[in-house]
Amino acid sequence: MSTKSGKDILRHVLLREKGYQQFHKYDQNSEQEFREFTKRYLLSLHTQIISDPNPTATLRKFTEEMGSPELGLEENKIDEIKTRISKPEVLADRVDRILNSNFVIMTFPVLRALFDGAAKYQKETISPETRNTLIDGHIIAIDLSEPMDRIVDKDEDNDYLDDYKLMNPYILEIARQKISQGGDSVLKAFEEGFKDARIGQFIDTKLKTRPESISDENMIGCYKKYRAIMGTAGRNMALNRKPLADIFHLGMAKAGESVGCGNEIQDAIRNGRIKIPSWPLFFSILSGDVKRGFELTIKKGKAYLEEAKLAIDVLPEDFEHKQFLEFLLLTVSHYNQYWFNELNRRDLFALLQKNLNGTVKV
Repeated sequence: MSTKSGKDILRHVLLREKGYQQFHKYDQNSEQEFREFTKRYLLSLHTQIISDPNPTATLRKFTEEMGSPELGLEENKIDEIKTRISKPEVLADRVDRILNSNFVIMTFPVLRALFDGAAKYQKETISPETRNTLIDGHIIAIDLSEPMDRIVDKDEDNDYLDDYKLMNPYILEIARQKISQGGDSVLKAFEEGFKDARIGQFIDTKLKTRPESISDENMIGCYKKYRAIMGTAGRNMALNRKPLADIFHLGMAKAGESVGCGNEIQDAIRNGRIKIPSWPLFFSILSGDVKRGFELTIKKGKAYLEEAKLAIDVLPEDFEHKQFLEFLLLTVSHYNQYWFNELNRRDLFALLQKNLNGTVKV
């Protein structure tokens, strides 16, 4: 009830409108299906780790591909870490930690709905095993951004960052293996998206050491990681076949960027400081005022969401999950506005301004 979008959601629920019913169908089964996904993910990851005869070479290859030496480990630590995360209970704990992510949790039912909608529109008969494998692969790829961000940001799970570093290459390998089951076109789309995501991650990392150099252009570059990973997941739910592939890419990419704005607001509340880099940082420096910076960030999130709505407008008339996607964007709008309202309710602007002034001149 604290946001206009939230009230619209309640109206959809009370009137049992089609978008809500479709959303509810996927959402109510998500908890059980997510548990099953987690089991599959954990088993695959454990198998990869314990069967690797040369984890040092595996990690070196990964850091070279990423172009990020900070994702690596000192060689004398690797055997000890491998022994630790080879224990199923330890690995399960680490996986649960990185799966506890808004992007992962919010995206899981969405990919299932997109896949089913595309299969019906394209008149494809796809086995449940193939469906699960492709969705698993893209959720795992999205999940990879969590440990990588935590390693670079050093703002949570600091006691487990070395474990995440060794897990990363195996997570990527599992994602690739699963996504490849969709065929060459689907794998190619993933690799192109992942390349763009790496560029975004590289810009993000560089800005952390020079936050005063933040600009509109390099913030757009940073957000490549949201656009690329989320957009590619959307594209491949249509098996990279036009026109749905391009429409899904647009909608998921822009919805992902919008959720990114909400995440930055939520992170500021949790951590008591503005993330570097982020839209709140850019707008705070530009306007000279932290409160104004967050007001402009929520506007930026709305602008991304308007672009996501364009994707819905160009969907074929007989695409049956259109109302689902309209309802979905309502939940994104509510999510962003909720955290912005919470930031105002807690009146954290003086603290955020003080912490920012200690880092960057505003």
